[in-house]
Amino acid sequence: MTSQTYRPPTVDQIRRAPKVLLHDHLDGGLRPGTIIDLAREVGYEALPEQEPDKLGLWFRAAADSGSLERYLETFAHTCAVMQTRDGLFRVAAECAEDLAEDGVVYAEVRFAPEQHLETGLTLEEVVEAVSEGFREGERRARENGHRIRVGALLTAMRHAARALEIAELANRYRDTGVVGFDIAGAEAGFPPTRHLDAFEYMKRENNHFTIHAGEAFGLPSIWQALQWCGADRLGHGVRIIDDIEVAEDGSVRLGRLAAYVRDKRVPLELCPSSNLQTGAADSYAEHPIGLLRKLHFRATVNTDNRLMSGTSMSREFELLVDAFAYTLDDMQWFTVNAMKSAFIPFDERLAMINDVIKPGYAGLKSEWLFQQAAVTSGSTG
Repeated sequence: MTSQTYRPPTVDQIRRAPKVLLHDHLDGGLRPGTIIDLAREVGYEALPEQEPDKLGLWFRAAADSGSLERYLETFAHTCAVMQTRDGLFRVAAECAEDLAEDGVVYAEVRFAPEQHLETGLTLEEVVEAVSEGFREGERRARENGHRIRVGALLTAMRHAARALEIAELANRYRDTGVVGFDIAGAEAGFPPTRHLDAFEYMKRENNHFTIHAGEAFGLPSIWQALQWCGADRLGHGVRIIDDIEVAEDGSVRLGRLAAYVRDKRVPLELCPSSNLQTGAADSYAEHPIGLLRKLHFRATVNTDNRLMSGTSMSREFELLVDAFAYTLDDMQWFTVNAMKSAFIPFDERLAMINDVIKPGYAGLKSEWLFQQAAVTSGSTG
């Protein structure tokens, strides 16, 4: 908590606050109604529910079940309806609309092109359909009075052998909306070093990449992502907490890897609700983000899979406000961290911070002054 007098932001203020999202999966954020519509259009008959509300509840229950098989099944359903150009376009456009409605002003949304080829689309056609969908969603958001910019991150699956191909694809489309590269999938047994050729290629091209690391597998995954592969950011990175010791007297000692991550300002793409589902913490109050914030790591707040976690950026911040008594100052700190860590050019990041984020929070933080004035005026009238 950074304010001397604690004034918790209201739910409405949290929703209206400008937010920045760096870790969000396109296939993990579909509207349940869209899944049903697209399943009907492509003849997919394996959905577990046919009503939007019930389907949304099924996805959340499956993600919370503790069963890896059932969790992975959720993505089988979403990917199954994302195999056509029209389907990809619609999902991407709605993604941008939904994020903008939630107050997100900048987002980097990731997807794996190789998972959308079952009906004959090429990798290029997948990327172009999603990019066009994001642009359409941005346009619709503007019509509704919201502003958002969405960049795409192309993801390679770490258990497959197409990382270099996807990295080259990301580089080809870097001037048309693709801002970087990522690898995702099970960490155990599939270390990031398997894909060194892709990361070396991205570095030679002066391009950006993040790596899913330190979500489930722990410190070795983080160490390899940084020291062998040269990641710009850590996708999750929450297990860096394993290299931090807190003594009974409250004193803290950072191990060498944790100290390196903090000293080098390596961005951590933390996803609280998702991290709870995967066992990184038992409750929001015990989530490592609380300590990482106090120790001034480059921590950011993210959604990961909005459908599976039943979440949004506003909900993530609401939960953190409740757990750690965060203020609008804390929300701004996380948001500026994220914007500093985005994969767009420096001058554009700076403009977003100075012209959108800081003014937005200043306006919200000033509201209590007018509320106080109204109360005082009413009591003396």
